[in-house]
Amino acid sequence: MMSEIKTIGVLTSGGDAPGMNAAIRAIVRTAINSGMKVKGIQRGYAGLLENEIIDMDTKSVSEIMRRGGTILFTARCKEFETPEGQAKGAQILRDNGIEGLIVIGGDGSFRGAQKLAALGINTIGIPGTIDLDIACTDYTIGFDTAVNTAVAAIDKIKDTSMSHERCSIVEVMGRNAGYIALWCEIANGADGILIPEKGDFNEQDLIDTILSNRQKGKTHHIVINAEGIGHSNRLAKRIEVATGIETRATILGHIQRGGVPTAKDRVYASTMGAYAVDLLKQGATNRVIAYKNGNFIDFDIDEALSMTKGIDEYQFLISRLMVMY
Repeated sequence: MMSEIKTIGVLTSGGDAPGMNAAIRAIVRTAINSGMKVKGIQRGYAGLLENEIIDMDTKSVSEIMRRGGTILFTARCKEFETPEGQAKGAQILRDNGIEGLIVIGGDGSFRGAQKLAALGINTIGIPGTIDLDIACTDYTIGFDTAVNTAVAAIDKIKDTSMSHERCSIVEVMGRNAGYIALWCEIANGADGILIPEKGDFNEQDLIDTILSNRQKGKTHHIVINAEGIGHSNRLAKRIEVATGIETRATILGHIQRGGVPTAKDRVYASTMGAYAVDLLKQGATNRVIAYKNGNFIDFDIDEALSMTKGIDEYQFLISRLMVMY
């Protein structure tokens, strides 16, 4: 007979993402309303191995939904990648009476949850990353806020590029994925885009597009460069030499991780947090929550980690059709 879970833990792992606090709030309040106790694990798996575990109540999560980042802090942990670290973590959870664990993070965080599930800890993963690079889901916590932050920044860069009649290379985050870059190109309008999914990019084509648009009367140019491509300063120098147009690089960096979460990130993260508690109540383990085709569903973590994800080819085609002035 399935034993009832009385105490759950929650941690955030890997890169922080706006909306994580909304998920934490939903987890705590849903669990308490279901008669469970909740313990927060600080600094992800690193904090788990150091037994940095706190009791949480409804007051602990009051007024946190509108805050960026994560109140539980986050870190990466090499020790937890080892069997010895994983066994230690599972024992610490047991010593604290934690029977179910909710992990908010990316693929690496889910691999940790997968290992804990194999050691007898009921685990549920929630996709939290601004990169949108988790294959099993159409939505990840933080992406909407991050891309809106980047779009707003690029609009500002456009203003100064117009004033100086220059070209701007804007590098956005995304690790090895080009989703933020693709959305920014469509939302902002750009002369070109460089993303890891399209490694056959032809730099001369970009230069030709810039020169063609300048001849047609365009006085400024924007190129969106994904973090996975990088080297934006070098690219700016090459474009300036090839076109004769003053070219500057701007790396937006970690401003995309911070800021007030959008309504979408708050609502979707809250829904996923409540869903995770419901799964634990049902005795589920080794599951990851996803948003697919307009519905919140869950997958086996093993299945989720085996999936692959490519760029939306139709969106990429749209972005290419809109580069002409």
